[in-house]
Order: sequence, then structure tokens, then C-alpha cells
Amino acid sequence: MIRPIAKLALISSAALALASCETVAEPAASAVGTTYMASLTGAAEVAGPGDPDGSGMAQISIVDEIEQVCYEIAVTGIAPATAAHIHVGAAGEAGPPVVPLEAPASGEVSGCAAASDAVIDRIKANPSGYYVNVHNAEYPNGAIRGQLRR
Repeated sequence: MIRPIAKLALISSAALALASCETVAEPAASAVGTTYMASLTGAAEVAGPGDPDGSGMAQISIVDEIEQVCYEIAVTGIAPATAAHIHVGAAGEAGPPVVPLEAPASGEVSGCAAASDAVIDRIKANPSGYYVNVHNAEYPNGAIRGQLRR
């Protein structure tokens, strides 16, 4: 069964993510490139432990034309988030952040972040080599994490 907050993230369209971008007034539907999903859990956290009660969903949309990554993140079962990022790293590996995201401190967040053309190209070439990580005070190295997938 999909939790209501995760279901919201799953059915949200990339157009809604783009609408929240401050730098995009009225994006054309063709502006959105590929959209990726990530199921976030504490069990996926490397070098855990992550939050065993935490879960969430992230939707990441690449907007090539303006070198932005737009996102929607919904989390539950964790203390208020203090940071979120897209990191480089395959499943089971920890890696450095490459795109900063706004923390879903209230449980949900959407927005857009600048990303270099090189980072965007690398994510598109190998999405499973990147993951979304949400951090909080209790788990500063990461409360929940999930690999990107199409």
C-alpha cells in the first residue's frame, strides 16, 4: 500500500515541479527532460544506520534548457530535515553531494536547483549512480536515502 504522502509524490507531474521554480515563469511542457524517482528509506543509508522508521519519495526532473534540477520530496517518520542533496554514488556507496536541494523540514518540499550541464549529463547517463539523501540533526550523515531510477 502506498502511503498518502508518497502517493502524492508519485502522481505529481513534472509541470507542477517546474511551476515552483522561481526562474521559470511558465515552462513549456517540452522544457522538462527526463524524470527520475527515488524511494527513500533508512535501511538504504550508507554508512548507516539511517532512521529505521523513515521513508519517503523523491521525484527529480531534469530541465536541460535552463540547467536546473526540479524536485518534489515527501518524507515521513523522521525528525525535521535539515538538508537534502543529490549525491553521486551507486547503491551501497557513499559519495559527495552534487546538487543541493531544499530540506523537506515540514515533510514536503518542491523547488528547483541549479546544476551544471556536466552534472546533468552524468545523471542522465547513469541515474542509478546517483541518490537522494535527506539529513536531520539525529542522522547528520543521512536519515533516509534512495537511488534514482526511471
